[in-house]
Amino acid sequence: MNTDGNLIDRYHRAQLFFDARDYGEAARLTRELVDVEPGRLDLRLLLARALFHSAQLNRAEEELRHIVDRYPDESYARLMLGRTLERLGRQAEATAQLRLAAALSGEPVDAPRRLASEGGDA
Repeated sequence: MNTDGNLIDRYHRAQLFFDARDYGEAARLTRELVDVEPGRLDLRLLLARALFHSAQLNRAEEELRHIVDRYPDESYARLMLGRTLERLGRQAEATAQLRLAAALSGEPVDAPRRLASEGGDA
């Protein structure tokens, strides 16, 4: 049985693995948490980030599409989706998501490109 304390401990472990750049293990742990708490946006974003950084791009896309379907105004998820689509070589789809992310966040439309060239991280 999962207690709130157990879930919190597991979240902290997942975050520690993410911070240590063990993205595969962070994704595995976070996936378990998302299965228990599917409505938690913070868990889904952590999972998507871990999948992205561990180059599990198709899974990252799937998770990010789930997020933007449920939270269409979530600009960070759209930015990450755009970056994921870029890495998958789907530039036209990526551009649309990046522009939407910029519009939702109030940034200039070229902001995602500018941030990327300055070394920003999705």
